[in-house]
Amino acid sequence: MAGELDPFMETQIPHQKFITDILFPSVITPNPSSSLNLHQFTDSIKAHKARFENLLHRTGAVLFRGFPVRTASDFDRTVEAFGFGFEELPYVGGAAPRSNVVGRVFTANESPPDQKIPFHHEMAQVPKYPSKLFFFCEEEPRSGGETPIVLSHYVYERMKEKHLEFVEKLEKLGLIYTRILGEGDDPSSPIGRGWQSTFLTKDKSTAEERAAKLGMKLEWTEDGVKTIMGPIPAIKYDESRGRKIWFNSMVAAYTGWKDARNDPVKAVTFGDGTPLPPDVIEDCLKILEEKSVAIPWKQGDILLLDNLAVLHSRRSFEPPRRILASLCV
Repeated sequence: MAGELDPFMETQIPHQKFITDILFPSVITPNPSSSLNLHQFTDSIKAHKARFENLLHRTGAVLFRGFPVRTASDFDRTVEAFGFGFEELPYVGGAAPRSNVVGRVFTANESPPDQKIPFHHEMAQVPKYPSKLFFFCEEEPRSGGETPIVLSHYVYERMKEKHLEFVEKLEKLGLIYTRILGEGDDPSSPIGRGWQSTFLTKDKSTAEERAAKLGMKLEWTEDGVKTIMGPIPAIKYDESRGRKIWFNSMVAAYTGWKDARNDPVKAVTFGDGTPLPPDVIEDCLKILEEKSVAIPWKQGDILLLDNLAVLHSRRSFEPPRRILASLCV
């Protein structure tokens, strides 16, 4: 594209933070001198593939704001255009209630608006998790509803400084996640995905086969199933960046996996079954909150996250709010 107008600008907006030497997240807006329709936008994304891949690797998160993406179908076309060489990831083993909208696009967590969703890496509680996440704001909230994000390696470093013995034990033992599922989805719960939609089947034997592939144990009950996952590593090594990351759903499970069936304190333990110390969980939550970035959603926003670099969450909100998502291998 030598000699052609660059349609993209790296921009600074309020709410971004410098984390060490990284301005987080990166924000891309249209060049004021360019005027793109959806087709031109997706073609430009394809042409700038290496640029965005490098930017995502450097910062872990990229917000695209002000581009001509209005509908779920527009978003689906945009995800396809990025073409990082990854395939769509079926949502097998995840906890959040969500439904397919179009193509590879799903609703984000459909739990009630008054509930917060704690920080987590997407599907960190199962062996097969997405490497990239896309979020799209189809309808911005009346108030609240941000999706706070935080750099995972920074959380690991701060936790190691404050709680070295805990982190060493966590690295050695990993975590066990326990969750009780009903048959159908419970939209009143942030972890209300029933076993039929969790394993994408109504057949118990098929569910057992798919659970076994994840290394998950199932214990059937009268009205559902108890799932036991782990021990599974809670600290991973990000080979592409040469650093350790806080790759787990520990805080999310301990503080947020609560509904009619589940007690969050029992939802996650060390890999040997011993309980986690509440004071350390509280400290971790403080670190996550203090170093997170929460940019208010605007209609048309697309947030691209590297799931190995960034944890995300959701604040409570005043409806309406419609955020869509796409998970990619």
